[in-house]
Amino acid sequence: MQTSNTTTKAAHPIFNNQYEIMKSLGEGNTSKVYLAKTLAAPHTEVAIKILKEEFLRRDEDSILSVQNEITILKNLQHAGIIRMADFGDAGQVVKPSGRVISNLVFIIMDYVKGGLLFDLCQTMGAMGEDSGRFFMHQMIDALDYMHNLRCVHRDLKLENILVDDNLDLKIADFGFACYKSIDNLKSYRGTMTYMAPEIKEGKNYDGTQVDLFSTGVILFIIVQGIF
Repeated sequence: MQTSNTTTKAAHPIFNNQYEIMKSLGEGNTSKVYLAKTLAAPHTEVAIKILKEEFLRRDEDSILSVQNEITILKNLQHAGIIRMADFGDAGQVVKPSGRVISNLVFIIMDYVKGGLLFDLCQTMGAMGEDSGRFFMHQMIDALDYMHNLRCVHRDLKLENILVDDNLDLKIADFGFACYKSIDNLKSYRGTMTYMAPEIKEGKNYDGTQVDLFSTGVILFIIVQGIF
């Protein structure tokens, strides 16, 4: 009886010898996000955010923004905010081919199955005032928690809010967030469609107020279904 010496290769990339990367969840200017599951039972699903090397090499502010996001997420524990499970700067991916990619900067977060609030709004269209009230109660509760901890997001938008299977919201992507000194800000941050006018005009601004402005835009889209 002959035995094969062929080694079976992994079907998917392996991250840090702990996670099997299943698929890409999305890509932005700064990072790529992947769905992964633990190799060990019970095979928990997570989202792995891997920062792009070209972004980190851009300037010192890029590295500081990642460090800032990690610091903020470590200190936020709320049902309406995405939970960070792990982070580091020595991430390693082993491809099915055997090729190894090392020294990756990463953040591991809970995986939210429902997807983006943006996609829900696109699918449903105008959801009316009752739906707006339902989602805004959640948003205001999470924002009140953040703001009381002297933390502001500065890039609230449909694309940065996740929705789970129970229609519970999870605020994500804290790359533009800041904490402690939030009352007299100058940095140009946010997404144009959701951005408060004082940021667009280059004025000093209150972080909590610009978060509330963006939340108002989100509410309008949920209710009216207008993009």
